[in-house]
This record gives sequence, structure tokens and C-alpha cells, in this order.
Amino acid sequence: MKIMKEFKEFAVKGNVVDMAVGIIIGAAFGKIVASFVADVIMPPIGMLLGGVNFTELAWVLKAASGEAPAVTLAYGKFIQTIVDFTIVAFAVFMMIKGINSLKRKNEAAPPAPAAPPPPTKDQELLSEIRDLLRNKS
Repeated sequence: MKIMKEFKEFAVKGNVVDMAVGIIIGAAFGKIVASFVADVIMPPIGMLLGGVNFTELAWVLKAASGEAPAVTLAYGKFIQTIVDFTIVAFAVFMMIKGINSLKRKNEAAPPAPAAPPPPTKDQELLSEIRDLLRNKS
């Protein structure tokens, strides 16, 4: 049962929940980037290169015969995946760069002044003695 307790403590820690949220957002972000590359970036690039559709670029290693499909090396999809990765990596880099600059600004800011600690009993006693000596003068 100790293992279950440890696992429960691990699973409900903020880091694990943050990581899960990050993975979910990352997956959604990946789909957005894939659509952006496939539907927005690659068509104009393909048009500039003479109407090439990158997802259809492939070398046929073995032609289709009968019901057996053709064996192809789909290098166009690979090119598109590289572009997807580059855009995601750049977006993550910019996000991390922004977070780091915010951290540096917070570290550079001077800390708020701390309230002075309350006087100790010795200090209070010395203050009383000082005040009594002043009153006698």
C-alpha cells in the first residue's frame, strides 16, 4: 500500500499536472502547425516550384501489381514533416526565450524591503535603561 500512497502523492503534484496540460496543449499545437504548414505554407512553395504538391512526391520502388499497392518512398511527406518540426521548434524557442527574459527581469528587480525584526529582550531592556538615564539627567 505504501507504493500506492507514493504514487498518489506523485500523481497529484503540480509538476505532473502541469506536464499533462503541456502535453495536451502541445499535441493540439502540433495539429495547428501541421495544418498551417500543409494548408498555408506548402501550397505557395509548391506553386513557386512549378505546381509541386509535396505530399505526393515519392519514388516508386515497386509498381502496383494486381491488388498489391505500389511500394513507394514518400520523401515529400518527410520534407513536410521537417518543415512542421522547424516551425514548432522555432515557436518553442521563441516561447522559452520570452519566459527567460521575464525571469531575468524578475531576478534583476530589487527585492522588496523586509520589515525589521522585532527587538530582542536584551535590546528592549537596554532601551529602557537608556530612557531612564535620560530622564535622570
